[in-house]
Amino acid sequence: MYTTPHYISADEALSCIKSGDRVFLHGSACTPTHLLKHLAQRSNTLTDVELVFISVYGDMYVDQPEYRDSFRMNSMFVSNSIRSDVNNGFADYIPVFLSEIPELFKRGILTLDVAMVHVSPPDKHGYCSLGVSVDIARTAVNTAKYVIAQVNPQVPRTHGDSLIHSSRFHSMVYVDEPLHEASFGERVGEAELQIAQHIAGLIEDRSTLQMGIGAIPDAVLKALTNHKDLGVHTEMFSDGLIPLFDADIVNNKYKKIHPNTTVSGFALGSKKLYDYVDDNPAFEFLDIDYVNEPSIIKQNDKVVAINSAIEVDITGQVCADSIGTIQYSGVGGQMDFMRGAALSEGGKPIIALSSRTAKGISRIVPVLKPGAGVVTTRAHVHYLVTEYGVAYLFGKNLRQRAKALIEIAHPDDRAMLHQSCYERFKVFV
Repeated sequence: MYTTPHYISADEALSCIKSGDRVFLHGSACTPTHLLKHLAQRSNTLTDVELVFISVYGDMYVDQPEYRDSFRMNSMFVSNSIRSDVNNGFADYIPVFLSEIPELFKRGILTLDVAMVHVSPPDKHGYCSLGVSVDIARTAVNTAKYVIAQVNPQVPRTHGDSLIHSSRFHSMVYVDEPLHEASFGERVGEAELQIAQHIAGLIEDRSTLQMGIGAIPDAVLKALTNHKDLGVHTEMFSDGLIPLFDADIVNNKYKKIHPNTTVSGFALGSKKLYDYVDDNPAFEFLDIDYVNEPSIIKQNDKVVAINSAIEVDITGQVCADSIGTIQYSGVGGQMDFMRGAALSEGGKPIIALSSRTAKGISRIVPVLKPGAGVVTTRAHVHYLVTEYGVAYLFGKNLRQRAKALIEIAHPDDRAMLHQSCYERFKVFV
C-alpha cells in the first residue's frame, strides 16, 4: 500500500553526486532550477561532473566561470542558455537525431549515474508525472543508477509515458514554484504571415501536423481557421494550438495511430498551456524515440512537417543548426519528421524560412557558409517556402532546383544567384 512520500532537502539529495559522475538534467519547462541552484553550491566538493541535457530554461547556476573545474556541460541541443559557452569552448555539443538520444542512454554510450527530474506530486497510488517534458526524460529515469525528483504541485499531471511511481525515485525534494514559460508569437512579421499563407495552402483537411515553436509555426496555426479535422503528432507544441483545439479544427479524428489524441514529446509556452494539458486525456506525452521515429510518423496519412532553416543553398542543402562554424541550435527532430512525412501517404515535408535575414542577407545562397551544418540533405527536401512562394524540389535535377529556389528568393538577390548558377552549371537557369 502506498504511503506518504518522505521529502528531504536539496543538499541531502544531491550528496549522492560524486566527482566524475554524469548527471542528466530534465529540460525545457521542467528544468529543475531549485536543484541546480543547490548543486552549484556544492562546487567546492566536486570536480569534472558532466551534465547532459537537450534544452534548459532559466538560470543554470552551474555554468558560471568559477565552476568550470566542477561542472562541464555536454548538450545534445544548443539552446540560448548555453550558446555562448559552446561557441567559446566552455561547453560541448553532441550532434544527434532527437529520436536516437534514448539509445545513447540505453546502450551505455552515455551511461547516466544520476538523473534529476521535475515531477508532479504522487497521486493516491504513488504515481508522479514528468509533466510537459517526457521527451528523453522517460528513458533517463529508466536507465539512471540514481534518480532525484524535484516534486512540485505546479507541474501538470499529463497522460502517456509520463507516469513514474515514486518508489522509483531514490530521493525527493519538495518545491512549489512556477514552471519556466516562453512566448514566441511576438516575432511574427509580414514575411512570416506570407509564408504561413503559402503553407496553409499546402495543408489539406484531415492532415496530421508537426510543427516546432517560433514565429513561422505560430503564424501557420493562425492561418488554419478554415481547415477541418486536423490531427497533431509532433515532438513539441506551444500555445498556438489551443485556439485550434477549442474551435474543433484540431480533433485528431482521422489519425490512423493514436486517433482522438494529440501526441507530443514536450510542450513549452505559458501557464495557460500548462493548465490546458493538466490531466487532459486528449494529450499523450510519449517517449521521443517513439514520437520521432519515422516508421511511426509515416503511419498517419497526410503528415505535414513544418521546419525552419538558417540558410539553404541553390541545390537544396539545408543548414538548420549553425551559422557557419558558430553553433546556433542542434540537429533536433527535423530529419526525423522530414523523413517521416515524406514516407507518409500524401505527406508533405516542408522547410520554411524568410528570404532574407533581419540584416538583409539572402538566406538562399550559392553555397553554404564554411563550417555550416547540413541538417537536412538535398535528397530529403521536398517543399521549400519563403514569403515569395513555394519551391517543389522532389525529383528535380540540380539546375531545376536552382531555378525553383531563385524564383522564391528575394527579388534583389536573384541576379546574384543567377550569376552563381551560370558559374556552377554553365547555363543561366
